[in-house]
Amino acid sequence: MRKGVIILFGTLIILLFGVQCTFLEKHFQDPFAKETYILDLEGIKTRGFIRAAVDNNSTGFYIYRGRRMGYEYELLRDLAKRLGVQLNLVLVSDIDKAFEYLNDGRVDIIAMNLETNPDRESKATFTSPLGKISTVLVSRENESIQSWEDLQSDTVYVRHGAIYKSQLCKIKDSLQVDFMVMESPLHEESLIDQVVEGEIKYTLADQNIALANATYYEGLDIKWKVTDAENVSWVVRDNSPKLLESVNQWLEDKQKQFIPMLYAKYFLNSKNSYFRSTSPFSSLAGNRISVYDELIQEGAGELGWDWRLLASLVYKESRFDTTATSYAGAKGLLQLMPVTLERFGVENPNDPTQSLMGGIRYLRYLDKFWMERVPETNERIKFVLASYNIGHGHVEDAWRLALKYGANTQSWKDVASFLELKSDPEYYRDPIVKSGFAKGHLAVNYVKDVLNIFESYKALVEP
Repeated sequence: MRKGVIILFGTLIILLFGVQCTFLEKHFQDPFAKETYILDLEGIKTRGFIRAAVDNNSTGFYIYRGRRMGYEYELLRDLAKRLGVQLNLVLVSDIDKAFEYLNDGRVDIIAMNLETNPDRESKATFTSPLGKISTVLVSRENESIQSWEDLQSDTVYVRHGAIYKSQLCKIKDSLQVDFMVMESPLHEESLIDQVVEGEIKYTLADQNIALANATYYEGLDIKWKVTDAENVSWVVRDNSPKLLESVNQWLEDKQKQFIPMLYAKYFLNSKNSYFRSTSPFSSLAGNRISVYDELIQEGAGELGWDWRLLASLVYKESRFDTTATSYAGAKGLLQLMPVTLERFGVENPNDPTQSLMGGIRYLRYLDKFWMERVPETNERIKFVLASYNIGHGHVEDAWRLALKYGANTQSWKDVASFLELKSDPEYYRDPIVKSGFAKGHLAVNYVKDVLNIFESYKALVEP
């Protein structure tokens, strides 16, 4: 009796969640829908940054030799520049969760290649199309099919939340073919990996993702088209008409040259795809940022920092180039000025060990300088980074101004607002200001840039 109940229960589970084309799915909606967050373009500009949901895959967003790369990443960076704001990326692997994040305000735009369907259109607004993409069946060459009937009694695994399952349901219903469709929490590329390893026989993917993977997996068959090419778009909240208008105008301006150029770079250049996806210095294949990771980790230990934060600073300063020299004469991995090189014992700034350890000693000095005034570590790091960029005298001036005007001197946000005012005569001529005029907004943006790189490294590289 007990065995019969277990078999019956298992059968029900497969019917409800395996076949995918269920009455429940079509007719029942989420009873816990929440009120949509409200923030349009003006609010985004006031806030100073746009949050975008992106996939972490071999084409969307990843780290390669310390540099942030990806088709969607480069598009978003250009869009943010057009809007005059910073770019904050939020990695979201679950498509349904991306819509949830959009409507509760955790992101402002979903930058994934999404096809429209009634369910998605009920949750948000689609932008103008970025292009057309078809869906393909992915298998090993020895498992390739010649007709849908070849899938009889087999199983196709698809990414949860993607449109693939509804595409296969239509085919099953119209052709009356009996194969199983199983949803998986894994990304398309992880499912392709399982196909390659022989763990599963079939999966579905957008043709561009399949093409990118076929460049470095021999014996992968991607010829069988599930659908003809259909429009794919990004998504914004229903109550963001100004953002939608700006994104659509940007897309129109970029369709002739910029978007096709990026598409060729990420999907049509097989050599580049191979090296990005197999290099130990790519977040897609390894867990390294640069050839100097061990040295950076040692230095970060002396500072008490996450090594990926120090790597972010090195990337911002020199792109890991030991021979880099700025227009002002700063040299080495951490771009130290001649007087700083001498003060902190660096004889050869092109030597990575000397350069990095000299920079570490300087950073320790700055940390000690701010420790009493800003005891909270994470806030103090922002003061240290700004001081590293513009000089601690200018940041101390901003701290004094914050004290004078009753702001919170332990808050980087408050002190940064006065640092930005140091190009205004009313403030830099104040008697309490000792270091005079400064383009403080550049240092504020510098801190944001380093921390944005750090957030990317944290998301994609293990500690």
